[in-house]
Amino acid sequence: MPTLFVTQAEVPKLLPMGECVEVMAATMEALARGRTILPLRQILWLPERVGALGLMPGALLSEGVLGLKAITLFPGNEGTARDTHQGAVLLFDGGNGELLAVLDATSITGIRTAAVSGVATRLLAREDAGDLAILGSGVQARTHLEAMRCVRQIRRVRVWSRNAENARAFAAGESKRQGIPIEVAAGAREAVAGADLICTATSAREPILHGDWISPGAHVNAVGSSVPAARELDADAVRRSRLYADRRESLVNEGGDFLLAKKEGAVGDDHIVGEIGEVAIGKAPGRRSKDEITLFKSLGLAVEDVASAKHIYEKARSSGAGRMIEFGGHREDS
Repeated sequence: MPTLFVTQAEVPKLLPMGECVEVMAATMEALARGRTILPLRQILWLPERVGALGLMPGALLSEGVLGLKAITLFPGNEGTARDTHQGAVLLFDGGNGELLAVLDATSITGIRTAAVSGVATRLLAREDAGDLAILGSGVQARTHLEAMRCVRQIRRVRVWSRNAENARAFAAGESKRQGIPIEVAAGAREAVAGADLICTATSAREPILHGDWISPGAHVNAVGSSVPAARELDADAVRRSRLYADRRESLVNEGGDFLLAKKEGAVGDDHIVGEIGEVAIGKAPGRRSKDEITLFKSLGLAVEDVASAKHIYEKARSSGAGRMIEFGGHREDS
């Protein structure tokens, strides 16, 4: 069978945010029920840590597929024509090992990360939450705005970025695209004042969100940091919050927001309430009151990429999207 190739421009058409939220909800539940295989990612860092190559394998047993995301991270690309995250997702048949598809990882990562935050928000945020603060102005800021609008009635949006020009460009572009006014905040503290939904989507290595800035009852999606040595939240923000993970093993090994707060003595491993998939299936408790702060720390999981790739593959095959190419995998004497 030929292999399907799906480009960066085609992925959003085949993986709209609303659909992806539902795909991610099912994936998080499958993870919580033990229906996946998910080793920790491996990261190869270049000298001076100017860039990295991440390898993320995973299998969805109930779906009969497995896959690998190979993606580079080059923070220096921020503000240039190149995305900071670039790569490919490979989707394989779990029965015979056939390479089913090669898909752009940049688009998948941008959409599925925000969609998982959407799942967490739907499970943990107050039902009336709708005052949204976005810290950051890149790809994840854009997709998180879309995801939040999928799961809550958003009545106000504020954005802040360390680059004020980028924040203004984001506000202008997304106000037009989303059809909702977006305010540019002078600082991170001003952006989150009174907000009941906060999404941190920056490349910061030191805290840009402090605990005493967060209003009672807020829900926070922290997605910018995915390595142990970097964080967007200070220790007090983690301590004040009921902490949830996409996956506990990933959090205790890779989550800088949690690990650095733990190193400073603010929290211990018992501070982790559970995984969002566990909340979905009733294995872990969710929000207990309207005033408590909930925090979802997203690290990004290979099974999210595999599930997204399978969804795209099935839609592309039925619609004729993408391009089928004879790529190999057959015995030469067959």
